[in-house]
Amino acid sequence: MASCLSSEVDLGTIPLIALNMTVRKKLGLHLNPRGTVAADWMAVAEAMGFTYLEIKNYEAFKNPTKSVLEDWLARCTDATVGKLLSILEEVERNDILEDLRPMIDEDVRKYCESLKKKKADAPVQVDVVDSCDPRTPERIGITLEDDPDGSPEMFDAFICYCQSDFQFVHEMIRELEQTEYKLKLCVFDRDVLPGSCVWTITSELIEKRCKRMVVVISDEYLDSNACDFQTKFALSLSPGARNKRLIPVIYKSMTKPFPSILRFLTICDYTRPCTQAWFWVRLAKALSLP
Repeated sequence: MASCLSSEVDLGTIPLIALNMTVRKKLGLHLNPRGTVAADWMAVAEAMGFTYLEIKNYEAFKNPTKSVLEDWLARCTDATVGKLLSILEEVERNDILEDLRPMIDEDVRKYCESLKKKKADAPVQVDVVDSCDPRTPERIGITLEDDPDGSPEMFDAFICYCQSDFQFVHEMIRELEQTEYKLKLCVFDRDVLPGSCVWTITSELIEKRCKRMVVVISDEYLDSNACDFQTKFALSLSPGARNKRLIPVIYKSMTKPFPSILRFLTICDYTRPCTQAWFWVRLAKALSLP
């Protein structure tokens, strides 16, 4: 059945999610009944690429058409409105095409309009506020070895710590920088030049200059606003810990509860005597990953 929309929109580019529940329900009413003459949902599922065993399992569902459509959408990149119409034509269910085509075209029209509206409402990224590269003076020449006219100094890890934990940070420097690991750590009190905005250069270092961040967890850490900001900022750059950006470290016993915001991350624990010998090896290996 021809449609004015067909000449305007390539239905092969419209995902199946454009079809609302009314259309899907009507598809089920047409295809769910086992037909002796007309092709039913099984023929459609086979044309979609489902195996015999998969199709047999769908028989247990009350609405197999609905389940087949949902799984087809989840597993196939070509699960589009155009592909569905081609399959219905292939199994010779032109009756469905004639009955549902006006509703399908209306759903596609609404879907296209919603895309246009989202695009029109999208915020414009202005060049001067683009965060891809440091553009402002306070982000240039912020560490000891920075060359304002060349490449910025880069680090393997930013160390998030409280002043009361600085003795352990010194040990970390000895074990990771001055041994065979040869890692380069960003220690704020040692590497950052004075005179710039703390929050601006901290975010610059964590996001742009350091591959990872080591968080030294202690009771004092829980009371530090600076550590809280650094941790939450690093977590926002790696939601779900997809690239192992943040590594929590415990080096002494705590009286306060472990921060809940870090509970889903694997911890490097220095307080367990049985695993202390492996502590620096594990930490160095994690920081050496690409």
